[in-house]
Amino acid sequence: MKRFIEELLPIKEISEESAREKNIRHGHISTLHIWWARRPLIASRATIYSALVPAENIEEKKKFLLKIAKWENSLNKELIEKAREEIKKENGRKVLRVLDPFSGGGSIPLECLRLGLETHAIDYNPVAVLLLKCILEYPQKYGRPQKVVEQNGFYKQEKQESPLIKDVQRWGEWVLESAKKEIGRFYPTDEDGSIPVGYLWARTVPCQNPLCGAEIPLIRQFWLAKKEKKKISLYPFVYNKRVEFAIVKKEGNQWKVLESSVEGFEPKVPENFDPEKGTTARAKAVCLVCGSTIEDDDVRRLFREGKASQRMTAVVLNTQKAEGKSYRLATEKDLEFYRLAEEYLEEKRKKLWEEWGIDPVPDENLPPENTLGFRVQRYGILKWGDLFNSRQKLALITFTEKVRLAYKKMLEEGYDKDYAKAVVSYLGIFISRFSSYHNSLVPLQPGYEKVQRTFSRQALGMVWDYVEVNPISENVGGWDTLFTDVIDTLSHITQIPPVEAEE
Repeated sequence: MKRFIEELLPIKEISEESAREKNIRHGHISTLHIWWARRPLIASRATIYSALVPAENIEEKKKFLLKIAKWENSLNKELIEKAREEIKKENGRKVLRVLDPFSGGGSIPLECLRLGLETHAIDYNPVAVLLLKCILEYPQKYGRPQKVVEQNGFYKQEKQESPLIKDVQRWGEWVLESAKKEIGRFYPTDEDGSIPVGYLWARTVPCQNPLCGAEIPLIRQFWLAKKEKKKISLYPFVYNKRVEFAIVKKEGNQWKVLESSVEGFEPKVPENFDPEKGTTARAKAVCLVCGSTIEDDDVRRLFREGKASQRMTAVVLNTQKAEGKSYRLATEKDLEFYRLAEEYLEEKRKKLWEEWGIDPVPDENLPPENTLGFRVQRYGILKWGDLFNSRQKLALITFTEKVRLAYKKMLEEGYDKDYAKAVVSYLGIFISRFSSYHNSLVPLQPGYEKVQRTFSRQALGMVWDYVEVNPISENVGGWDTLFTDVIDTLSHITQIPPVEAEE
């Protein structure tokens, strides 16, 4: 008998649901770790089901297929059990075995598991193997709650009922608190209680006009917040042959100066000031002091020759009084704490190098210049460690150290070794995702007042002005906020019922 997929597959409807899936964050495996070639769960589920049931009662099956293809029905007890029963009935009540030899991000084997198949998944990429263990193996082996209850037709469990979720959450919090104790002093709270959640940096090059030589801050645009009712920008002005900054707010057609980097001097902002026009575009730079232009090849050469630097321009704050974020200019105090972090990095790096036997800051070379997707080598960024500023390096190696220590402490507390590996696997894989928010290629999105992680597209392109996220803040990019996604994903995949034994 023909299978349903041979007669009809509602591609249009499935494609629409799969496209909608891209915006789903809570519980989706994509929030655990990025995988470029991951297939949509919805399309995978629909295809697997269609290939395993007979081509009969076409219209009825189509309606059912479109029901189980919705994300909202991923844990619908009635629908999932009906699909499992139909597959078993068609195949002599046997539990079918499936092997996916190139499983990648795990979408197809996960949906095979959901539909009641004995699933085997392998891959030759070590990242994929770890992902598969965290998505398929560990949740089924260790994540089963002590009891699963049904509520309104859906599988439902409380997070604390799953030992795996409980321990991943516990040790994730332990890692955060341990890191806070060690490096929290380098992200001090302002005197008024405001919490810095991000530090804005601009890369700089010297003007090549022999009569000028001023520092050129490379900024693609000056917006800090660009919303309908909130328009705040940096405003660059020249003072004593140096580019200074003010923070300005647009009120009607006028720009109001909120703060100036030159004490006692308030620049006059012209009405036609356009924050969209920065000092650089496509690697060309314009000196605001003398008006000279530096061509793109010369800008790249200055970076390769080590003549480029960086400058902290502003700080993004979460305040206790105001709703949303506020902004202030960077101060000497901010730079002092950054320099202290630089000093501590050298001490920490030496200590961990002796303990681990390798440099904790990755010193491997990036792929050769012109490798597909890599665009930063032409700017003298040649090693993986070059992608991070000093305080970001300190934060990442500190969090990594705490994850390793968490594993040791689990064993000291009597955890089973394999179970401890499972728990620490989620912490380790999260460090990788965490690093995509803590590097010098993270731009600000003024339209949303948040950061955009690296790898929002499949490339490492140059970012002139970037945001250094406070890793211990409760904000986008902070450990606590991002780690919630891990728990949400675990909560979903541990609710998938186990595959029943053959009758």
